[in-house]
Amino acid sequence: MKNAVLLTGASGGIGTAFAEEFAKAGQNLILIARSTEKLADLKQRLESTYSIQAETISADLSDPAAIEQIVQFTTDRGIAIDVLVNNAGFGDFGPFADCSWEKQNEMVQVNITALIHLTRCYLKPMIERGNGKILNVASTAAFQPGPLMSVYYASKAFVLSFSEALSVELKGTGVTVTVLCPGPTKTGFEAKAELGDSGLFKNLRVAAPQDVAAFGVDRLRRGKVIAVPGFLNRLIVFVSKLSPRAVVRNFVYYLQK
Repeated sequence: MKNAVLLTGASGGIGTAFAEEFAKAGQNLILIARSTEKLADLKQRLESTYSIQAETISADLSDPAAIEQIVQFTTDRGIAIDVLVNNAGFGDFGPFADCSWEKQNEMVQVNITALIHLTRCYLKPMIERGNGKILNVASTAAFQPGPLMSVYYASKAFVLSFSEALSVELKGTGVTVTVLCPGPTKTGFEAKAELGDSGLFKNLRVAAPQDVAAFGVDRLRRGKVIAVPGFLNRLIVFVSKLSPRAVVRNFVYYLQK
């Protein structure tokens, strides 16, 4: 394997759907997640179905040492990363004052620090080769503050801002950055974020991960900067930009409550 797509959060949800999309196109994969067993099953299925090569790395991105592990793996094998997909991320539900500090800290590490660290590690080689693509997964949450999920919404706002800024810096380099901003998606995210009492997944249409991944990969290949799948999601983003901030933050609160 000389070239590959590096994909974090590959063991389920949108991540697995991303893996399917790239494998269909004949692209080799480096699959990263915490679950060794799920990664092994995914690797076997993709290789047998699509005749591609896949490598797996069991890593917890809340541990800063995981990034060094990933970079060392690709460096030792001389694998050039053509596409970097920063998909790993999670949320948490509840008033900030009552939330576990450990979980909030891990969320910042996974949703922000690991994302920018991996981008930093693989961006320069892409620029030197004159080609490459980066897909960062944010959320429609990036466009407004999120009472009861304050750190998660803020982390996705960071991803959106960071990706937009990079897209300008990289003009003329042959490298593009796309930020995918899905709404509620059936991925298991809601269980990890303890969203059982939230109205978010009850009040809004929940998308299929396969549809979100296909949309994101299509926009990535087109070199689009911001990708918001679904008409309703795009409408919500548009309205939130035009509405007073006090209205938006209180609306999100009542929607989730």
